[in-house]
Amino acid sequence: MDVPVTLAALQRRARSFGAEPLLTHYDLATGGRTELSVATFANWVNKTANLIEDAGADSGQVGLPLALERPGHWMTLIWPLAAWQRECAVSLLADDADLVVIGPDEPRAIVPGATFACSLHPLGLGLRNLPAGVLDYTTEALAQPDRAGTLPCGPNAPAFIDGACVLSHAEVADVAPVAQRVLVRPSDSLGTLRDAVIAPLLGGGSAVIVEGAADDARLAAIRAAERCVE
Repeated sequence: MDVPVTLAALQRRARSFGAEPLLTHYDLATGGRTELSVATFANWVNKTANLIEDAGADSGQVGLPLALERPGHWMTLIWPLAAWQRECAVSLLADDADLVVIGPDEPRAIVPGATFACSLHPLGLGLRNLPAGVLDYTTEALAQPDRAGTLPCGPNAPAFIDGACVLSHAEVADVAPVAQRVLVRPSDSLGTLRDAVIAPLLGGGSAVIVEGAADDARLAAIRAAERCVE
């Protein structure tokens, strides 16, 4: 069965080195710090993949406008791998999407299918009193089984859509593997996904993502505390 190289790396590493850290997220605006081990990250991916299946979006398109607003948040970074597990392409826009993922601000239903609102809380707490047609991501995800099936998906299948640019799985994963623990400052959506998740998964490393305003001294302190390479 063909499995995208990024997803295969996550599944393989979760089986052998699940307790190792994979993603540590700092939100300097709130003071939040969230650390996800490989196993925890993989568990969220599985649960989210089950959400996609339940929403009837298998082999479709997942709209991820959240990645334009918060490309470095840990909730954002879970969705692409979950989508790929269900043979879906990820689009930064909601156009033509079968399922859409948004943030907590002014949530509204965007597609006739499912719209999921992510709280972006450091501990993943859910949202309340959402309007009709909008589901709370945390509540729905935690109710899902911990295991999820993986649909076959070849390396040339579409994986990431940014406007008129469509990248295959092979193109998305065309990065230098990272074997160390690195500090990542969010940039564009795809660049952040590659730096924070794909490169560390392929190389056996991990990432510390720092969102929010920070001077060089603050970043140096975080780098030292988290034992990141220079």
